[in-house]
Amino acid sequence: MSLETWELWSYIVTVIGLPMAIFVFLYEKRKERENEDEEVYQLLSDNYQDFLKVALANPDLRLFSAGETADLSDEQKERMLIIFDMLISLFERAYLLMYDEKMSPDQLRRWHSWEDYMRDWCSRADFRAVLP
Repeated sequence: MSLETWELWSYIVTVIGLPMAIFVFLYEKRKERENEDEEVYQLLSDNYQDFLKVALANPDLRLFSAGETADLSDEQKERMLIIFDMLISLFERAYLLMYDEKMSPDQLRRWHSWEDYMRDWCSRADFRAVLP
């Protein structure tokens, strides 16, 4: 190969290869970020499932009833307070890890599911009473 051929190939690589490499790099970074977001969402969802198991293990507190649970003993009130503290902590983590001013449609969809959970729980008077 002559010097002109090598020079032509270097121009082709510069004009086509470099922009392509930049595009591939940016695409991979975006996919990596999406995978990280999905992993965070999945971990938070697993934590919420664990919370639901705790709530189900305490049926006497009637945590899934529509209204405020009345006539609880001191021990039941303490368990309810601890369970609500767990839930508040989980909601705080979800907010810190998932909420952003500018979100992609997938991020917005994930955030809205957490927002729905928060709104549902905040509709309970006894949960609102525990909020700081």
